[in-house]
Amino acid sequence: MVEWVERDKLRGNSYNPNHVAVTELDLLDQSIFASGWTQPIVARTDMEIVDGFHRWTVSQRPRIWSMTNGLVPVVYLTCDLASQMFATIRHNRARGQHTVAQMARIVQALIDQHGKTIPDLILELGMEDEEVERLFNRAGMPEKMAKEKGTFNQAWEPTRNAAESDKANRPKKPGK
Repeated sequence: MVEWVERDKLRGNSYNPNHVAVTELDLLDQSIFASGWTQPIVARTDMEIVDGFHRWTVSQRPRIWSMTNGLVPVVYLTCDLASQMFATIRHNRARGQHTVAQMARIVQALIDQHGKTIPDLILELGMEDEEVERLFNRAGMPEKMAKEKGTFNQAWEPTRNAAESDKANRPKKPGK
């Protein structure tokens, strides 16, 4: 059962190997702000955090704090310290990784089917402009980039086949 608890009653653990960069914390902040608390913090009954340290961390930011007056959703795990450590690592590892190909398809769908723009993706997904462009290129979308940014430079022609592009751009061997 989820219980709403004052964030200051919780504390981090001393062993979690998972560290998140500031840009990812900003994205987590944006996620909670835009979608609400979709995942509770997991803690032991002594209020030590098992999973959700980074959600707890961003919950001190004013816009997140003000959403629930400093309360955070918590579910409790009753276990010994070794089981707690196992649980923390399992939670961290179970999140998986995003594959580039699938992310490229999602970016393409967001733009083509849902009318989202590059600035929308940068804001909502915490991406850099360069990352969005790489995903566009990966999904075979140079034409879409041209529509977003203007026209292509005359010296470059888009191609959907990366192998052809690589072959065409390789330096010629001497004597050939």
